[in-house]
Amino acid sequence: MSAEQDRVRVTRFFKEEARKFLIYVRRHIVDMAAEDAEDIVQDVMLGIFDRADITAPIENLSAYIYRSLYNRVVDRYRQRDRKIRSLDAYVDSDRAHTFADILSDVRFDVHDEYEKRMIWNELFCAIEALKPSYRDVFVATEFEGRTFRELSGETGIPVGTLLSQKHRAVKRIRAALAYIYDGKGAVK
Repeated sequence: MSAEQDRVRVTRFFKEEARKFLIYVRRHIVDMAAEDAEDIVQDVMLGIFDRADITAPIENLSAYIYRSLYNRVVDRYRQRDRKIRSLDAYVDSDRAHTFADILSDVRFDVHDEYEKRMIWNELFCAIEALKPSYRDVFVATEFEGRTFRELSGETGIPVGTLLSQKHRAVKRIRAALAYIYDGKGAVK
């Protein structure tokens, strides 16, 4: 991919996501003007485009941008008021948010969201790779909430055969996703 294509791709990304970035920043700077949020988002965008090599890989562009936005908000608070303040001091006129709230904001963890999306994607790929008969039974029972008895009545396939097909489907899915999980079922 050429540098120009990368620049176009990043520009498109910013156009599509700019509103979300503004909402994220405004959530953290309740007591600042709306223009401040736009300035922060623009600073981060320009910072990405001003990088020496825009094609240099950023592992997760969205996570990078949200972290940059967060850092700019914190910088804005530091610049605005150089006095020493308690972490328990309120940062908005409604007295709803403290500095501790902002610094420990865990409402959106980009890494966790990325990991969840990756696991779902891998799961659906594993399901798509199943034999049609295994996939049909698995999807019907797991996603559509249907019983084996219902399926047996509709298809004429014995319940035992359907149970066997689902068991094989689950084994194949587990094998396909084995590299994601440790032996205890937790993500590595």
